[in-house]
Amino acid sequence: MSRADELYKATCRDILENGFSDENLQVRPHWADGTPAHTIKKFGVVNRYNLAEEFPIMTLRRTYWKSAVDEMLWIWQKKSNRIADLGSHVWDEWAGPDGTIGKAYGYQLGIKHQYKEGMFDQVDRVLYDLKHNPASRRILTNIYNFEDLHEMNLYPCAYSMTFNVTGDTLNAILNQRSQDMLTANNWNVVQYAVLTHMMAQVSGLKVGELVHVIADCHIYDRHIPAVKAMLDKDGFDAPKFCMDESITDFYAFTKDSFRMEGYQYHPFDFDIPMAI
Repeated sequence: MSRADELYKATCRDILENGFSDENLQVRPHWADGTPAHTIKKFGVVNRYNLAEEFPIMTLRRTYWKSAVDEMLWIWQKKSNRIADLGSHVWDEWAGPDGTIGKAYGYQLGIKHQYKEGMFDQVDRVLYDLKHNPASRRILTNIYNFEDLHEMNLYPCAYSMTFNVTGDTLNAILNQRSQDMLTANNWNVVQYAVLTHMMAQVSGLKVGELVHVIADCHIYDRHIPAVKAMLDKDGFDAPKFCMDESITDFYAFTKDSFRMEGYQYHPFDFDIPMAI
């Protein structure tokens, strides 16, 4: 069983056995039929993944990792908020009349800011510091821009990355305000594991830990049967993650720069409703 499977099962069991239910509270999310989408949650979940030992992809069900990487590149490379620039349809329901998701995600990363060394957007500043100031404790991004929240079609869920170099090793912390365990957990873990690998390689560093910090970690009421079915499965070993080692420019990566060798996963026979 992969380490990602072990952490996923432990987190879900903790939520189901010890979590807080909001079934008696008024909630914002709802199902397509208008019914309130209630959750069971745990506050302050922290999972650690050693990327040097194993790539953290789930095998209890399939993670469509190519689509996950494509979305990550859309945000971090293209710094785009335009749906047409994304290869999948995961953001279609959040698109506005102008074809964008508003001033969210990639839009925020692409805004240039003045530093002593010149003008940088958030991504280019990380890349600069990893090469020129690797001992810095200020290498981070934050897309939760309060000034622009009213113009975002969805407030950022995964909103901050902190990069920290220890010796010749790059570690990272992903901060997330809200996490839907069934539909989004491993999707996000895979995305930011790949991002950490990319940042390490182009900066001449080894890859280390990815720490995932989740404020509100929850399972929706209509997702509970699917989650319980996954908990009864024994996972497979993690696949081997491979990336094009010749790439030294962060902006030269594509979703085809990565491979998962020997990726096995269990079938998933549930039709997953999406909370809105």
